[in-house]
Amino acid sequence: MRFQLLGPLALADGPDTVVLQPSKPANLLAALLLNANSTVSSGYLQRAVWGEEQPATAKAALQTCVLRLRRLFAKHGVTGTSIEAVPGGYRIVARPPTLDLLAFRDQVRRATAMDRDPEAELYTLRDALSLWQGALLANVRSAVLHRDEVPRLAEERLRAVERVCDLLLRLGRCGEALVDLWTATRVYPGHERFHEQLIEALYRSGRQSQALAEYRRVKDFLREELGVDPSPSLRRLELSILRGEDLGPAGQAAPAVPASGQAVDSGPAAGALVSRVVRGETVPQPDAETPELAPGPAPGPVTTPATAPAPVATPATVPTPTPAPVTAPAGAATGAPSAAGACVPPADAGIGPVPGVPHFTGRVAEAEAMAARLTAPTPTGPADHRTLAVVVSGAPGIGKSALAQHVARQVGDAFPAGRLLVRMTRADGEPRTAGEVSAALADALGAAGEGRALLILDDVVDADQVRPLLAPGGPPGAGPGLAVVVTSRMGLGGLIATHGGWVQRLTAFTEAESYGLLLAALGAERVEAEPDAAHRLTAVCGHFPAALRILTARLLTRPGLRLADAVDWLGDDPLARLTLTDSPGHSVTCLFDRALDRLDPRLSQAFTHLAQGPPELLADGGPEHEGPVPEAVREQLADAGLLEDGPPGPYRIHGLLRAHVRRTARIRDRRTEKV
Repeated sequence: MRFQLLGPLALADGPDTVVLQPSKPANLLAALLLNANSTVSSGYLQRAVWGEEQPATAKAALQTCVLRLRRLFAKHGVTGTSIEAVPGGYRIVARPPTLDLLAFRDQVRRATAMDRDPEAELYTLRDALSLWQGALLANVRSAVLHRDEVPRLAEERLRAVERVCDLLLRLGRCGEALVDLWTATRVYPGHERFHEQLIEALYRSGRQSQALAEYRRVKDFLREELGVDPSPSLRRLELSILRGEDLGPAGQAAPAVPASGQAVDSGPAAGALVSRVVRGETVPQPDAETPELAPGPAPGPVTTPATAPAPVATPATVPTPTPAPVTAPAGAATGAPSAAGACVPPADAGIGPVPGVPHFTGRVAEAEAMAARLTAPTPTGPADHRTLAVVVSGAPGIGKSALAQHVARQVGDAFPAGRLLVRMTRADGEPRTAGEVSAALADALGAAGEGRALLILDDVVDADQVRPLLAPGGPPGAGPGLAVVVTSRMGLGGLIATHGGWVQRLTAFTEAESYGLLLAALGAERVEAEPDAAHRLTAVCGHFPAALRILTARLLTRPGLRLADAVDWLGDDPLARLTLTDSPGHSVTCLFDRALDRLDPRLSQAFTHLAQGPPELLADGGPEHEGPVPEAVREQLADAGLLEDGPPGPYRIHGLLRAHVRRTARIRDRRTEKV
């Protein structure tokens, strides 16, 4: 059994993870684990559990919380770790194999000792960073811990990310460093060291004008937001770039990552976090996007003489800067640094490393088939041969992008030159032109390593948007054997006819896949306590992946809501309630509206007419059954992902989509009547 702190507080046993529900015992367990192997005073534990304003019975209630934790350990088979009552407080004993925080620190210490072998140090640090699984203590409702402990822990990760980027620069892998630095500088705009590394990487990559533009951007931000000038090291770097000077050996500006227990300089020159603390997207938090990073190591093990009483460790208070909202670049991965060996251009180009997919479940057969296609031997052909490997098509919100990204990360070893996600549609819904994408890819692919690369062309509007990128000589900078995966709502039969490839058409989840998603996202403890309600929730969502994702996000923000109550609440008006209140654009209705807005008006009118009829639309019963909608129009709607199946069987409209179209038509009719 393993305790997980670097994300939501959880117990893990192999692949099975139990995310603890917010509670007083969870607060207590987090406080003990954050100071594992040290005695934590009863007074501090009471503040961690109840806050600064404690009830009169807090001392006795603390003992009750300890008993509840011990019962929880017994329930989940935790036998190698116990909570010890010691003079002055309590202590929990853990080792790196049983606590991810200790494992992270242990690997960072080992990496620091490898400073003469940068490749080994880089590998070890990345392995350490992979232990971070989201926002720290997202399910722990303790203001004291989030104030005192989270900032110090997060700074440890911040320093590790800095060191990874320094090592990449030192090894001459500037393109790979840029993948991480574009994200880091946008997520932490006040962190000068990341900006310094980004500007250096751009300059060493021969992109002097972009390096100077980035300097001006961070200079303006620091003056406008914080009222300070760039640090001396940043100003010296700008002067060297203006003079065209050789910067000398790379990656020497920052010290190695300090091992836990060493002092951490939190001044500006050391790159301390100035004002932004941004959280991870896989677990709900206020203004949450990526894992938090902030100052200082937590205490390590305390060794005391056998005859002396154990000292009581009361964690020091560290003031936490007020978080401010930050928008991460489009397509950027969050969390630990990406391993993709490719450079990315600025965020507005819509190109970035392939991000992970939180709680990916289902699609086992589809994922295996795609992985086999992508890892098959490269076809023989011209030196600049491009392979249209797979077209993933299906309805909006059916999970095309998630499947493509999940598989791309699984087959990373087959693409040593990197994997890139190319968003073919802007945030406003406008498609990017092939020329625009080609120009942006020139830098990205040109900075990639040796060997094959993989492109995911995501949300392609039509075949003409893709063909120039697959033609000989395009995109520029592509090496031999470039593999391309296309995701699109359209079937793209014309593209398959001219360029080959294999089509993976996605439909709604099976009942088992839907239930598996709830298990992965909400935790087995919550779902298996109400299995019937969980199955009813998936049915209300129509086993539609986007709807299930939104539902689980809402349920995670309401940990005390019973699933049975959620069934009634959601069933009253699923279209209105399948939305995220703090991000209205993430809703089933917005998703469908964006898809319908792409339709030709004639097709949109025909689809509205079909939605007024029964869910199943007979296609083979002759003119009397077809009404005013010809078979050719139905085929076009099916190709656009709005109708399921088709000849020789019946067409169908998904229940949520049909309900949305009918509601929209009613609202439009009422407005027309008023006019």
